Amino acid sequence: MTEYKFLEPYKFLHKDITLKNRVVIPPMTETMGFHDGSVSDAELSYYGTHTGGVGMFITAVANVNDLGKGFEGELSVADDRFIPGLRKLAHAIQQDGTRAVLQIFSAGRMTNSQVLRGQQPVSASAVAALRAGSETPRALSTEEVYATIADFGQAVRRAILAGFDGVEIHGANTYLIQQFFSPHSNQRTDEFGGSVEKRMTFALDIIREVNRVVDEYATKPFIIGYRISPEEIEKPGITFEDTLKFIDVLKDQPLDYLHVSMGSVWRKSLNNPSITTPLNETIKAHLAGKMPLIVVGDLQTPADVEKAATAFDLVAIGRQSLREPQWVQKVEHHDEQAIRYAISPDDLDELGIKPPFLQILIALSGENGIPLTTAKDVNQDAANARIDHYLSGGK
Repeated sequence: MTEYKFLEPYKFLHKDITLKNRVVIPPMTETMGFHDGSVSDAELSYYGTHTGGVGMFITAVANVNDLGKGFEGELSVADDRFIPGLRKLAHAIQQDGTRAVLQIFSAGRMTNSQVLRGQQPVSASAVAALRAGSETPRALSTEEVYATIADFGQAVRRAILAGFDGVEIHGANTYLIQQFFSPHSNQRTDEFGGSVEKRMTFALDIIREVNRVVDEYATKPFIIGYRISPEEIEKPGITFEDTLKFIDVLKDQPLDYLHVSMGSVWRKSLNNPSITTPLNETIKAHLAGKMPLIVVGDLQTPADVEKAATAFDLVAIGRQSLREPQWVQKVEHHDEQAIRYAISPDDLDELGIKPPFLQILIALSGENGIPLTTAKDVNQDAANARIDHYLSGGK
């Protein structure tokens, strides 16, 4: 009888919080919220269906202010009026001891004036993304940057009042925090731009403000995580060398985990063929045991997850958790042969996958049938990669 490492509890290093196992559901874009950012019944059903087995469940992104909205159907934590719905969401997730973490962000330039109801997108600098249809944002003033940092803090206050167990600061997937770190999107000359160290300032100030708010409002230990993307394809863009410099600073910040957003746990550099070691292995070495690392990407079978759990601290299963909400429970009950690796159209209501979410997955699959079919189908590999990228917040 196999005893899996990923089923072992995990206690955070600096907080009196223990996860019942090392399996995490990562943030996945589901676009099932109301137009104003309120939590919908469809979302409550979806989260309630997919939670319970894992140690921690991180929500889809929630914007911290109106200009931070990236797409329709996105959660918002920008106002106190959202707290009652978010409280229902936290409660839906916290079944059987699963920890609920709210991911908070601002889209920055990765949105458009239609989504923003006529407002121009904002970013670190007035530089459009190198993607078809991208609008040129306006640069946030220094005062607006400080106001945005405060908005992240207020978002955390609301998450605490809503009963979440923690927040994840979304510094990945080309959104605003990453835009401040990127030499492509950040051409500022104030204290938030210039050298790689100055381009870290926005993120570090947000971490500082988040911790200040937690100290003021939290009445029990509260998880603070941070998510990164280790490279950019833009030229100039974030290099892996830049990221390692950032991690060398992040590891000494008051954070409880680092979450690396990639399509494969074992991915190597997209830009530098001389890097022959998986990026996550190098990142873990730089963390030097000071905080745990969550890895994600192409983990489907128990063997896949165990291999990652042996090498890293916490493992996240995204696409596979959509197919099989009872993934952990079936492993625990030694019923691995019953794990579902495909979805039938007849399964969609059972899985809580509603039309907005489904249409995204169909479009990304590149095929006419229901996507998320067997991940071992070679013809589906490219579609799965696109799906993983979008679900993790990429556009």
